[in-house]
Amino acid sequence: MCGVSVSCLLPAVRDLYSRQPEAFYLEPWELQSLLWSLGYTEDLAAEGEIAAAVEVARGDWPQWRLVA
Repeated sequence: MCGVSVSCLLPAVRDLYSRQPEAFYLEPWELQSLLWSLGYTEDLAAEGEIAAAVEVARGDWPQWRLVA
């Protein structure tokens, strides 16, 4: 579990996307409580920080996604 810093959010979002691919289509405001409730963050992260992490994670998706 990490805090709510931007450096922790990117790995958390990537891990969430790899474990639950349906989360890829959620908006940052939806991911806010999901990341917290699944234990990825210790507190609710700001939507802007989540949006930045989502933008990077979606941009490089083919490079890190799990290959079945």
